[in-house]
Amino acid sequence: MNLGNTIKIIRSKRGIRQNELAESTNLSQTYLSQIENNQKEPNLSTLKQICACLDVPLPVVFFLSLDEDDVPGNKKEAFKLVAPAINNFISEFFIGTKVS
Repeated sequence: MNLGNTIKIIRSKRGIRQNELAESTNLSQTYLSQIENNQKEPNLSTLKQICACLDVPLPVVFFLSLDEDDVPGNKKEAFKLVAPAINNFISEFFIGTKVS
């Protein structure tokens, strides 16, 4: 799961600087940077705060963060087939542009 990178991409697409998001969520910029670089895993309440400030539903961020390694072996082929189309759809719908 690439949660941090997904947050970073959405933040950038929204035109929000890292220090602005950190301030809006009452996080230090250092901690937010560590989240975005997948060095720290935020708890659920922190993720909810980040998603609220980015105006993106938490399940959308989770889905966009999935990669093939997160999917059980017997579902990988299906994931590879549907994930790109679903990612593009939800990215355009919720973010206004393609995320990947």
